[in-house]
Amino acid sequence: MNDVSTRIERLKFATDAGAGARARIGLLVLESDQTMEWEFRSFTDLPGVSFYHARLANDIVVTPETLGKMEAELPVAARLLPDYMGLKSIGYGCTSGSTIIGEDRVAAILDGIHPGVPSTNPLTAAKVALAKLGVTNLGLLTPYAPDVTAAMQAKFQDAGINVTVVGSFYEDNDTVVGKIAPASILKSAIEIGQNDDVDGVFISCTSLRAAGIIAEAEAALDKPVTASNHALAWHLLRLAGIPDIVENAGRLFRI
Repeated sequence: MNDVSTRIERLKFATDAGAGARARIGLLVLESDQTMEWEFRSFTDLPGVSFYHARLANDIVVTPETLGKMEAELPVAARLLPDYMGLKSIGYGCTSGSTIIGEDRVAAILDGIHPGVPSTNPLTAAKVALAKLGVTNLGLLTPYAPDVTAAMQAKFQDAGINVTVVGSFYEDNDTVVGKIAPASILKSAIEIGQNDDVDGVFISCTSLRAAGIIAEAEAALDKPVTASNHALAWHLLRLAGIPDIVENAGRLFRI
């Protein structure tokens, strides 16, 4: 038998501010999302900044009906991020869900769970980012079926952003969307953005792997380009009071 009688010596220790000393940021990620957490690392690997994720139940088939059902799941996921974390900002990671549920409703739900913590989502973040980038005539790239794409186009139009060109992959299955090759996304973004009536491009959907093609698309077009994860990460950082510039992450992360 093992001898367990050895005395356990009590050791002294010191504490510091812990991980996320500058900012702890919460992020609600869809259970079907294959991309968001991986892409966020390329934008948010900053000193003293930590992101904390909670997964949110959703249907892998993206329709207005399935997106609307996420409204009931938002408070469930938000409660998994405890108050004692001291979050500086919190985000809901679904562009199409924010479109269908409504940005104001999403914000109200998050504020009900984390009162006083500034919140955002990819659609709200995109609007803020596009305004900062000076984009008024937008090229919109989505993976969605036409009804979801049209609803999103209307949200931009209502915000005073004229959507002049729209392209879609017509794919409603989130597991497939996560596997669309970045080269296809880049090609499509350039195709949409090179139109003379477009002065900037937004690539919608947190499952699309767009992080690595932003700078290349901007170089090809000489126009600003952003995407769901790209805009959301930037907006969450700025809401949390983190002004850091991120190199090689496109024009937005220099603002």
